[in-house]
Amino acid sequence: MELKGKKVLVVGLGKSGLAAALFLRTRGAQVTVSDMRSAAALSREIPALLDNGIMVESGGHGLLTFRRQDLIVVSPGVPMDTPELVQVKAFGLPVIGELELAAQFLKGRILAITGSNGKTTTTALTGEILAEAGIETQVGGNIGVPVVDLIEKSSDNSWSVLEVSSFQLESTDLFHPQIAVILNITPDHLDRHGTFENYALAKERISRAQTAADFLVLNADNVPAAAAAMRSSANVYWFSREKSVSQGAWVKDGQVVFRASEEADIETILPLDQIPLKGLHNVENVLAAVCATYLAGAPAKEIRKAIKNFRAVEHRLEYVATDNGVDYYNDSKATNVDAAAKAIAAFPRGIHPILGGKDKNSNYADLSDLLRKRVKAVYTIGSAAAKIESQIRGMVPIVSSETLDRAVESARKAAHPGDVVLLSPACSSFDQFENYEHRGRVFKQLVLERPETDRPVTQSSKTKGKR
Repeated sequence: MELKGKKVLVVGLGKSGLAAALFLRTRGAQVTVSDMRSAAALSREIPALLDNGIMVESGGHGLLTFRRQDLIVVSPGVPMDTPELVQVKAFGLPVIGELELAAQFLKGRILAITGSNGKTTTTALTGEILAEAGIETQVGGNIGVPVVDLIEKSSDNSWSVLEVSSFQLESTDLFHPQIAVILNITPDHLDRHGTFENYALAKERISRAQTAADFLVLNADNVPAAAAAMRSSANVYWFSREKSVSQGAWVKDGQVVFRASEEADIETILPLDQIPLKGLHNVENVLAAVCATYLAGAPAKEIRKAIKNFRAVEHRLEYVATDNGVDYYNDSKATNVDAAAKAIAAFPRGIHPILGGKDKNSNYADLSDLLRKRVKAVYTIGSAAAKIESQIRGMVPIVSSETLDRAVESARKAAHPGDVVLLSPACSSFDQFENYEHRGRVFKQLVLERPETDRPVTQSSKTKGKR
């Protein structure tokens, strides 16, 4: 793609939008950025843009700004059905996302991972396994480093391990990972995609450009994810907690095993009890990482070593502390109902979950069975609280808390030794927090910096393996 002299508009000035604008400028493009937020709200970003000769449109989108471009690059947070984008696409102007842009300049090979839940943990683990195997690797995407920021350090021999979301994938056509992974597809982001079918199809775009020379790794236990095999040209590998698979990774007699083909020997990777992560969902994440990294060339010995040394990613079922015998876990990344269900299922009983935030058109009644069996009380926060309460009423005691600090305070008073206080909101964070990381950090601060000094708060009494 030739960018020099081209007029390019970047829509949305989040982390990836800012990175895309600066990258485009270094390639000689005439760049404008447009964002709905005010100039005051963009005060941290605007100086760097102006210093690099990038024009800024703030406080709304002007249709003329959109029409006077050769290319439009959309940040993941901007819906593709934004009126201005719909109109310019009708005029034939090319509209792509930051992922699509970056992938055309990345050198080497791409290993991309998507799914409703588990993306970050699996992406981080995959990167660590490949690094342990001595394979040149860099990790980015939705995990925190914009894909365009990986371009400079990519090489013909490197693997770029990317966490990619449905928001990123919906604006791709040429994005071509040599190994693609779909961990699972469960209802999420229905407020943006409209229907579950649209959401699932957005996830499947990860394999849109793959050929028979590429690999697609799918969850054999998740019907929507497994269905992607019918529409893919890639060589499909499977992972499963529940059954053996023809080629891929699964659980056999308490061991994680792998075979490269139906005719190949089964190779034992490691026992389940050596996986240092809580929850059956993390067994699935490990199986997916085993399959993907084996296909990328990592030997079993290095795969085993990296898994045994891996620790939970921040905000993903992260152990925070023990206060008077009560364990506190931060699972702020659980921004949908399925993720919250997996977190609750990781503990046998005595759970005090904090639920709520900004609703994503979710059905919280899906938690009912788990709540009845394992939960002592639910503490609701945020704008989704009333909806959550209406859908789970009668299943378990509910404490309307409104804010996170009140929820932590109420749970602390109610919990007994052996119980678990769990932030696993099942909602996005954007009603009261900047993002899920901000929400998780606030939760940890509330747990660790409580004003009372009559009871000990400890972090060292737990091994990291319990996280």
